[in-house]
Amino acid sequence: MQTVRVWDPLVRLFHWSLVIGFAANALIVPEDSRLHIWIGYGIVGLVAVRVLWGFFGRGYARFDSFPPSLSGALAQVREIAGAPITRHRGHTPLGAWMIYNLIVTLALIGMTGHMMTMDAFWGLEWPEALHEAVVSWAEISVVAHIVAVIVESRRTRTNLPLAMVTGYKTLLTE
Repeated sequence: MQTVRVWDPLVRLFHWSLVIGFAANALIVPEDSRLHIWIGYGIVGLVAVRVLWGFFGRGYARFDSFPPSLSGALAQVREIAGAPITRHRGHTPLGAWMIYNLIVTLALIGMTGHMMTMDAFWGLEWPEALHEAVVSWAEISVVAHIVAVIVESRRTRTNLPLAMVTGYKTLLTE
C-alpha cells in the first residue's frame, strides 16, 4: 500500500462547503427566501475560487492534472467492465468529466438565479425554467457522483470519501 497526499486544504474546504451549500439550497432552504439567494452567491464564490485554484494551485488541484479526455474516460469504462484496474492518484478520467460538468452546471445555476433577480428579466419565464432545469441536472449529477464514488471506492479498494476528508489517498499496489 502507498499513502499519497492528494487533496490540499483548499480543495477539501471547497468540496465540503459546496456539499453543505448545495444540499441546503436543494433540500432545506425555501427557494423564494433571501437565504437561498445568499447561499447561491456563496456557491458562485466557491466556484470562482475553485476555478482560480485550478489554474494557480498546486498538484492535483490544477486543471492540467486532470484534463478532460474522451479516450481516458472510455478506458475507465472498459476497466469498470472488467479490464485490469488503473489506480489514479488524483481524479480518474470519468471523475474529471464530472468535476468540469459540476463547475459549469453550478456556474449556470448561479447565472440564471441572478438573472431572476434582475429587472431586465422581470416577467420572463425562461430564466426560471432554465434555472430549474439546470438545478435538476445538478441534482442528477450529484447523485451520479455519489454513486460513482461508492462504486469506485469498492472497485479500487480506495476510500475516496476519507481521502476528501484527510487529503491522503491510500492506494493498493499489486
